[in-house]
Amino acid sequence: MLYIGIDLGTSSVKLLLMDAAGNVKNIVSREYPLYFPNPGWSEQKPQDWYKETMQGLKELLEGFPKEEVAGISFGGQMHGLVILDDKDEVIRPAILWNDGRTTEECDYLNNEIGKDTLSKYTANISFTGFTAPKILWVKNKEPENFARIKKIMLPKDYLAYKLTGEHCTDVSDASGMLLLDVKNRCWSKEMCKICGITTDMLPKLYESYECVGTILPEIAKELGLSEKVKVAAGAGDNAAAAVATGTVGDGRCNISLGTSGTIFISSAKFGVDKYNALHAFCDANGAYHLMGCMLSAASCNKWWMDEIIGTKDYKKEQESIKKLGENHVYYLPYLMGERSPYNNPNARATFIGMTMDTTRADMTQAVLEGVAFALRDSFEVAKTLGIPIERTKICGGGAKSPLWKKIIANVLNIKVDVLETEEGPSLGGAMLAAVACGEYKDVESAAAAIVKVVDTVEPDPELAAKYEARYQQFKNIYPACKDLFDKII
Repeated sequence: MLYIGIDLGTSSVKLLLMDAAGNVKNIVSREYPLYFPNPGWSEQKPQDWYKETMQGLKELLEGFPKEEVAGISFGGQMHGLVILDDKDEVIRPAILWNDGRTTEECDYLNNEIGKDTLSKYTANISFTGFTAPKILWVKNKEPENFARIKKIMLPKDYLAYKLTGEHCTDVSDASGMLLLDVKNRCWSKEMCKICGITTDMLPKLYESYECVGTILPEIAKELGLSEKVKVAAGAGDNAAAAVATGTVGDGRCNISLGTSGTIFISSAKFGVDKYNALHAFCDANGAYHLMGCMLSAASCNKWWMDEIIGTKDYKKEQESIKKLGENHVYYLPYLMGERSPYNNPNARATFIGMTMDTTRADMTQAVLEGVAFALRDSFEVAKTLGIPIERTKICGGGAKSPLWKKIIANVLNIKVDVLETEEGPSLGGAMLAAVACGEYKDVESAAAAIVKVVDTVEPDPELAAKYEARYQQFKNIYPACKDLFDKII
């Protein structure tokens, strides 16, 4: 049988076709617009997601036996607010994860409702990207739209609805809404009351590997598929990527270098760090995970290469980087503000340390190192919880760079396992579909059968020591700049 994974990303939807053994048969990507109506705002039209997904599915299946397709599932950009009216029509463009308009609402939630109260209800505090403050923003700034809300959804769940007619979500994605009682895997009535909504405005909750329904007859006809094709709930992009990298079970780690950057640590038990610097979420395997999320990771390198240097040859640009651990230039990677561990939408990207002999290669190196240092900030918080991490998987576009993998291995001083297939959330979605269809008894079994490590980047003790000294310098820069950021915004 064949299984489809749909990764609804920020810049494009990526669709993957996988057979029962986990072999990738085809991949298709379709781009759609991203809108910035005001500084710090970030929106997309859910209708664009659906249009490009349907076109992508047709391209994906061309030349393959459509009768063998058994299941579809998702990985998706988290936190985005999709609101539907009583006719299930989209009320306004979706407000995305990297949108920074909700500073006032976050201040209200964190300071007036209180971080301790939020953590008690949801295991997390409010960040500007989360969904609950977006709901409050619509309530405060667009009351006419708020009054029309019948259903509140997350981005990938809009696709699930369009395919099945079911209003659904999964617990991993719902964890990032600040509306879920993460420990008990149910909606928080207290948080709904704070946001002025009711639980019936929220979709039905599922585990990521559970079937939410089958595709609608008209969808089956348009795509040439059986009406028996099952659709599984899927997962938030990082939880889906964790499935694809085999980061399921207790104490396993995955680093994702995509538009955003994450360090994802799976855990059999529920746990929260005392400062709520890391997100405490449900995972796609029926358990939990801790996650540190930086808003700009591989996007920092893309910005530096495309917009500043003006080149698309990323590989060539990195070839001239030779003096690892000896760079005097530092880069704070806060192009979109920062989430973990600082929760500061006013933070900004910053170069510091340049001199007359600073080279283009030094600057490029600083960007790569700055992302690695920022990942370590979250890694350090995880270590305070007594979680021993000796190795990590790695995925995302940035993971294709051997140099970046080497830098991360030495900055974190852990082994970095390289996978045979680095397809991230789209592969994870296909694996969840396979579990939903009974191809594998559970997510861990699917990961054990499909995920293969083909190489390991080991830290070099001498280089790791150099990077330790550099990191100790790096972590002083944000506190020194924090007050300045607030003044220049």
